[in-house]
Formats: sequence, structure tokens, C-alpha cells
Amino acid sequence: MRTVPLLGGETVPCLGQGTWYMGDKRASAKAEADALRLGIDLGMTLIDTAEMYADGGAEEVVAMAAAGQREKLFIVSKVYPHNASRTGVPAACARSLKRLNTDRIDLYLLHWRGGHPLAETVAAFEKLREEGKIRHWGVSNFDTDDMAELTGTACAANQVLYHPDSRGIEFDLLPWCAQQGVAVMAYSPLSHTTTRLLRSPALTAVAQRHGVTPAQVALAWGLRHKHVISVPKAATPAHVRENAAAAAIALTEADLAAIDAAHKPPRRKVPLDLL
Repeated sequence: MRTVPLLGGETVPCLGQGTWYMGDKRASAKAEADALRLGIDLGMTLIDTAEMYADGGAEEVVAMAAAGQREKLFIVSKVYPHNASRTGVPAACARSLKRLNTDRIDLYLLHWRGGHPLAETVAAFEKLREEGKIRHWGVSNFDTDDMAELTGTACAANQVLYHPDSRGIEFDLLPWCAQQGVAVMAYSPLSHTTTRLLRSPALTAVAQRHGVTPAQVALAWGLRHKHVISVPKAATPAHVRENAAAAAIALTEADLAAIDAAHKPPRRKVPLDLL
């Protein structure tokens, strides 16, 4: 599977696994962990989670999936904005480490910008990095102006909403991150209203030409950028396999033009889409 470089030269898979809505029901935890393990076997060794997801329940599912194979994984988690103070960050990280049953988080993100000064959050991240409790840090749901405040720091990634019906980041945020060497992580790459996106005639036509599904086309579309990491969620073996296979799809210029015609790229700056 193709990899994406992070600041410092480390590489991660371009296609990972999301865990939003995992951990909500204890009865589903084993099946969800099994799905993550299958994804790991298929090369999707980057797993994205957050203290917000199921109040930490998703992190516990990740711990189940990681058991016995932690060294091959790249685990991403996120801290709530209200916990992003100088003292709140280490306390939240400690809770996440306990739920994840690990001694370090590979990439720790500020989930979205809140009331605590950004410099204070960054200082707390850097202290955790010095202590070895996190290996990299980054942000989520940051627009270009917010990212500009982090110029010259060790910010490794910005996780944002990105799919064919949500392309605003292409106007300036995506180019800015590429120039600065900041990886972009695409969450909800199949949209939060998946059914509507996957009924797109353009995606359907491209899928038919390649003998794949519209969902796989949507994922391959996002991965056309060499510095974008996509983290779709899948809770069944069939869905996991479908996602993993998308990494091998090479869309043609004609495919991309057809998608552009139906899902217009931005012509001006628009507010950052959020979920």
C-alpha cells in the first residue's frame, strides 16, 4: 500500500481505519475489534480514534484489536478542546493511554479549536512528546488561518472533512498543508450521508468502468493526493475488504474530469466543512 510521509520522514499507510461510532455497544465490541484486525492484516495499520468516540469506548475497542500486535500499528487519538489546557492535555492523554492499553500514542490531535490558547496546547503536546507519551502531534478541523498560526512548529497532520461533496479544502488549505509538509487526514471520506454520495451518477459510471463500487471510487478519488490519508470506518469484514481494495485503484484523467463535472471543485474560499 502506498504511504504518506510525515514531518521527520516517517511514513504511514495512505488508507487507515476510522472508529467513530465504535464502542457504543458492548455487545458489538468483539465484532468491531475483529473488523479492525482484518483491516490491519490487509495493510490498514493506521487506526484513528478519539476520547470523544463513545466516551472512550472506541479506544477500548482499538486496544482489543491491537492486542499482540501493537508494534505494527500507528494509533491516532484526539483530545477534546475543553481538555486542551496545559494540565488538561496530559490528564486526558493518560486516560486515553489507559483505555488504549499502550504506553504511547503515535499521533495525538486537538479535536477542534476551543477556548484554551493554542500555544498552551502546543506546549503541552511538546512536553508529552519529550516524555515519550506521544510520538507526533497535530490538529483536526483547522482552517488555513488556524494552520498559519502553527507555521514553524512540529504539527504533523490536520484531520478534516473531505469527500467529493465537500471539497472546500482544495482552494487553499490542501495546498498550504502540502507546501508545509503537513499531512491531511480525511475523515468521513464517504460523507456522513453516505447513501446520497454513493448514488452519484458520476461515481457510479466511473465505478462501472473499473469494475468496482462507487464507495471505492470515492476513496480512490481522495487518495489521488499524495499527502492525503483517508480513514474510513468499517465494521464488517466485507466492508473492510472493500475499503482496503480501494487503495489499488488508479483513476484516469477522464475519470477525474467526470467527477469534477458532477462534484464541482471550489472556485473561491469557503468556510471549512465540519461534522
